[in-house]
Amino acid sequence: QVQLAESGGGLVQAGGSLRHSCATVSGYTGSSACMGWYRQAPGKEREDVATIANDGFTAYGEPVKGRFTISKDNTENTLYLQMNSLKPEDTAMYFCAAFFPPPTPPGGSCWTSPYNYWGQGTQVTVSS
Repeated sequence: QVQLAESGGGLVQAGGSLRHSCATVSGYTGSSACMGWYRQAPGKEREDVATIANDGFTAYGEPVKGRFTISKDNTENTLYLQMNSLKPEDTAMYFCAAFFPPPTPPGGSCWTSPYNYWGQGTQVTVSS
């Protein structure tokens, strides 16, 4: 089994920064095949934000490219999302997700992979 525990959401003014963390507790041997961040705003569909593969390859959604950075610390089994230059349209509930077992996800791409474990979500609100 895998548990994902998120922290780091909050209220920030436009142009500000926040960092999300997602601590992973896993019964699997080795790190995940993929991890990612997703967000969902009220009345909108879930949106892909960023993913990171077991080999460190990253991918980003167009709205956050150049502003957000996904990273992971394999020693601490923690996933991060650094969000800079935040905009009001970034306001949403943010979720971390993981696909186990390693080493590769279905289809070979973390961006299109289904995820089988999800965090509880943390709210980010960006005021104008």
